Amino acid sequence: MLSDAGGSGVDLADCTLVIPAYNEEVRIGSLLEETPGFPGDLIFVCDGTDDTPTVIGAFAGDHPSLSIRCLTFPSRLGKGGAIVAGVREASTPCVGYMDADGSASFSEMERLFNHLRTVDGAIGSRWVPGSVLTVRQGLWRRIESRLFNLLVRVLFGLDYRDTQCGAKVFRREALESVLPHLRSTRFEFDVELLWRLRQEGYRVEEVPITWENRSESKVTIPDTIGMLLGMLRLRFG
Repeated sequence: MLSDAGGSGVDLADCTLVIPAYNEEVRIGSLLEETPGFPGDLIFVCDGTDDTPTVIGAFAGDHPSLSIRCLTFPSRLGKGGAIVAGVREASTPCVGYMDADGSASFSEMERLFNHLRTVDGAIGSRWVPGSVLTVRQGLWRRIESRLFNLLVRVLFGLDYRDTQCGAKVFRREALESVLPHLRSTRFEFDVELLWRLRQEGYRVEEVPITWENRSESKVTIPDTIGMLLGMLRLRFG
């Protein structure tokens, strides 16, 4: 349970991690090997066309002591749609989500969860003092990230330095208050979520994170254009 005691943290057994896993058959195994140390619930959301659900199901069968669920969908949900689907299935007081490539480790996610003792949300950031980037993204991806962040600040007034880091945790009641209003299903989902939480008066803290860029982003040029158009529709639609 959540505790307000000065030195205690959050009971990780009361936490759920949602992991969107679109066509992750090749690399999901390395993330699964890290799961036995996590005492909470794990919800994988599979909306692709490969054998990711089979890999996850086999691992869960071999590790019955772990709480692993795999949700499957016949059509693409998008990153935001997959996260919302997983959050709706979660029943714990704290819920977060992380990338399937494991760029943020489970220990980093546990550290984020412990921040929920004093705030409504904690988001990992690669761009605040104290962050450690063991493997950086390519130069162009870093430039894109900074330009995107500038646009987010201008359009939504959000002062976070890194809205797109795939490592975020929240108190359940905060998520439930904004979930019915979320419209984004693509990669701009993070921006809308943080914007709606800010509008509702919830406190979300940006936390330095240790991050290892394990693979090139799946965000393509059409995805980037879609994100920009999606944000404009969200802000002015």
